[in-house]
Amino acid sequence: MTPSQFRRLALALPEATEGAHGGHPDFRVGGKVYASLGYPDATFGMVKLTPDQQAMLVEGTPTVFTPIANAWGLKGYTNVRLAAVDAATLEHALTLAWENTAAKKLKAGQRPASSRKTSKTESPARKTSRKTKARA
Repeated sequence: MTPSQFRRLALALPEATEGAHGGHPDFRVGGKVYASLGYPDATFGMVKLTPDQQAMLVEGTPTVFTPIANAWGLKGYTNVRLAAVDAATLEHALTLAWENTAAKKLKAGQRPASSRKTSKTESPARKTSRKTKARA
């Protein structure tokens, strides 16, 4: 896997964009990072997993996945050895990371709230919440 192939897979996910931080490229959905390239060096990518997902992937493919060696690693941030990962495995890991980061509405196939026109009417959930509070 090359950095270009990682980038192409990361950007193939719905509404994914490329940005940068810390001197390396990152991949975002809804403005939040779910993957990056180049940390700790150009031979690695990173995916934002849950600790349980991280444990599963590290246990199943320890030559590919390793927790980041800092506090972020304890939260599930996981390095991917680009030379060792195949496309299907990386696509799976990137999809998990994207799902962990994307807004619920986007995951359900809807446009994110930030791309819709705002309505001056109150949502039904908000109205119910106000009514419940008024009764208490």
